[in-house]
Amino acid sequence: MSSTSEAHGHTPEAPHPTADGHRPAPEDRHRPADAHRHTPEAPHPAADGHRPATLESRPRTPPAQDRRPAEHRPRGPRVVVIGAGIVGCSLADELTARGWSDVTVLEQGPLPAPGGSTSHAPGLVFRTSPSRALAQFAAYTIEKFLSLRVAGVRCFDQVGGLELATTPERLAELHRRAGHAAAWGIRGEVVSAARCKELWPLLDESVVLGGFHTPDDGLARALLAARAQLDRATGRGARFLDRHTVTGIERAGGRVTAVVTDRGTFPADHVVSAAGFWGPVIGRMAGVDVPLQPLAHQYVRTGPLRELGGATAEASKPILRFQDRDLYFREHTDRIGIGSYAHRPLPVDPFAVPPYDEARARDMEMPSSYPFTVEDWAPSWEDCRWLLPALRETEIESGFNGVFSFTPDGLPVLGETRQLRGFWLAEAVWVTHSAGVAKAVAEWMVDGRPSIDVHECDLTRFEEAQRSPSYVRERGSQQFAEVYDVLHPLQPMERPRPLRVSPFYVRQQQLGAFFLEGSGWERPHWYEANAPLVDALGELPERDAWSARYWSPIAAAEARATRERVALYDMTPLRRLEVTGPGALAFLDRMTSNNLRKKPGAVTYTLLLDEAGGIRSDLTVARLAADRFQVGANSPADLDRLLRHAPADVQVRDITSGTCCVGVWGPLARALVQPLTGDDFSHEGFGYFRAKRTWLAHVPVTAMRLSYVGELGWELYTSADLGLRLWDTLWEAGQDLGVLAAGRSAFNSLRLEKGYRAWGTDMTDEHTPFEAGVGFAVRMDKEGFTGQEALRDRPAPTRRLTPLLLDDPASVVLGKEPVLVGGAPAGYVTSASYGYTLGRCVAYAWLPAGLATGTGVHIEYFGEKVAATVADEPLFDPEMTRIRR
Repeated sequence: MSSTSEAHGHTPEAPHPTADGHRPAPEDRHRPADAHRHTPEAPHPAADGHRPATLESRPRTPPAQDRRPAEHRPRGPRVVVIGAGIVGCSLADELTARGWSDVTVLEQGPLPAPGGSTSHAPGLVFRTSPSRALAQFAAYTIEKFLSLRVAGVRCFDQVGGLELATTPERLAELHRRAGHAAAWGIRGEVVSAARCKELWPLLDESVVLGGFHTPDDGLARALLAARAQLDRATGRGARFLDRHTVTGIERAGGRVTAVVTDRGTFPADHVVSAAGFWGPVIGRMAGVDVPLQPLAHQYVRTGPLRELGGATAEASKPILRFQDRDLYFREHTDRIGIGSYAHRPLPVDPFAVPPYDEARARDMEMPSSYPFTVEDWAPSWEDCRWLLPALRETEIESGFNGVFSFTPDGLPVLGETRQLRGFWLAEAVWVTHSAGVAKAVAEWMVDGRPSIDVHECDLTRFEEAQRSPSYVRERGSQQFAEVYDVLHPLQPMERPRPLRVSPFYVRQQQLGAFFLEGSGWERPHWYEANAPLVDALGELPERDAWSARYWSPIAAAEARATRERVALYDMTPLRRLEVTGPGALAFLDRMTSNNLRKKPGAVTYTLLLDEAGGIRSDLTVARLAADRFQVGANSPADLDRLLRHAPADVQVRDITSGTCCVGVWGPLARALVQPLTGDDFSHEGFGYFRAKRTWLAHVPVTAMRLSYVGELGWELYTSADLGLRLWDTLWEAGQDLGVLAAGRSAFNSLRLEKGYRAWGTDMTDEHTPFEAGVGFAVRMDKEGFTGQEALRDRPAPTRRLTPLLLDDPASVVLGKEPVLVGGAPAGYVTSASYGYTLGRCVAYAWLPAGLATGTGVHIEYFGEKVAATVADEPLFDPEMTRIRR
């Protein structure tokens, strides 16, 4: 949540970015079922086979309904799901709805309340989130649960949601959240304190400044929803076996083959761990790290309240969030349930959680329900009574510390592992997102890809340095503490830092670098040493308090120096892969969209596409020798995908940590590097998108003539041990040229002026190259590549990644704001930054394809409508004269 991973932008002349999701290979998705099966216990009664409508998703043909008798239908691969909580039940329902009926769900506790997090979940479902994926998961969860009933009882009460502000800072945040809601298509509005009082009469209106009301949110009956989906899945052939404790995962040839329990072994082609806070335990059996930290969270119920006397419905008022004090509230007929994140983090060792019967023997209601710690509750009780004076007339009737899961970034962990093929994770999923996650994972397993972008939840997203038990515990605990905090999109984690540093770190500190963090790397955003240059800029527009956070006018000075002189950029966090072997060229050419069959020394911007033509990543591929390539990639997911598909005669390895990179850019870049080498760095001798192995003074480097900022220059790579010498060599040689170090704040401004895309921010596998404006990197006439056939069949785009210029030179937006066309939400901003060369803020947004240049739109920023205009791209140097000189 608070940690921010930044991407690099590209286009014809620039590539690289952040993270993506992997998909199982097609040949793994349809293995024949084995007739040998464990004898099932009596299944639960079946319900109807209704399948709810889907969310907004990629265009695709829905699975056709198979009307043959059940005994004559193909059953699909053998799937074993571990865990019958809300995620496991939802997944069984989604898989069987798609025709995979050979599904066994194993549960160590008793059904229908097995004792995990689902069994005690308060059921709050709020859809609004900065994460588009989480918002889509929650929207589908509500849509599906509204269609479910058990014995006539609804599985979802659509009472709405209300988030309160008691401080000006929180009220501003609610306006920002309203923007997220509009961007993701969620109904919601910021309302007055008086309206909050109408919605929740128990409130002390005098302490409330306003609220954010979302009428379509509400309360899920988690156990009931699990039961409804269990019944539907059972009716389609699935079976649910409780009191089966998993003791091992069998494998052969790198694939999962069976799940071993204390009551038998279950052969499997696919195994899904949906074990909740037991996920790390199951992962260890499979030889897979599950970066998940269980924590205990306090929940109480009050005694009866006179003001709620006579209530017959379980709840009639919106679910209430008092985020300024880390509290939430919901009704239980004439009582109030209250949850608190205000207490100290209470981490739980997943390997020490007792099984169901042992927990009961310890006087625990269930394994996920730990004894209530009164001392942690006391401050929150005072805050509750301050907000809801009626609580002064009652006391706490019951309370417990309920265990649930957090990851280092607060997002779920989804996908198939490469270490053990056929072993899937669906972990760290809350009730709020449960059905949406299950739908995405089922699509992933059956169709090979989810219908929405889930890269930020992909299990491959964490770096090796982010997977240690200490890191997971520390970051998971911090995510608990920050659940309701107002977090800036650039706000870095506070610890553990520093974790990963480039060889230039000591020099960056000496220059007064202001560091932010991404993927564990310390990344300079500007340098205080450049502060004297600000005076020469003239007057910059004053920023609002939000956009001024993690920003400095020094960034404008660094951007100008890059345009006018020369600057050094630390590009070390760029992921670098080495691909070698006799089959390397054929492999990379098949995996990517552009033509890589060029002579050694060529560099090519290309795309990793999925089978449906979606952009999984963008890459810069340098052919350094006949059978050796250096690939500039975005995330661990890129490495994972290449390793999954690499043939025996190809080796793929990550060389990032053993190397480093300095970007040298600006009109004086050639004047800086040419005297340091005997090789020809002229335009004729070292053309654009070319690579050369050379020496700069004493340092061997691989030089690539690329530009991420729209200026002449090179990326200079060397080994990590020589990195500091490289920096010092360039720094000393550039003193007479006015060289300076520049940070990522200036970098982001310059790359947006050139329209360079950032994968994971501007484009994902939800988008095709032609929608995203990177169709130039697709060679439809080359021999088959992944995604080629899907692109042939695509209709003309109905949406495009569109450049916008804000009309007012003083206006700034940051990203994820809704864009209004004709007064109605029509899309959302992906990336934005002030363009210091242009004197306007530049924003890129997904908008309808037909918008002509010059069309006026509005971007909603903290409730204000900011005027902007559709522009032509690139906005800066469209003739490319500054790069090609």
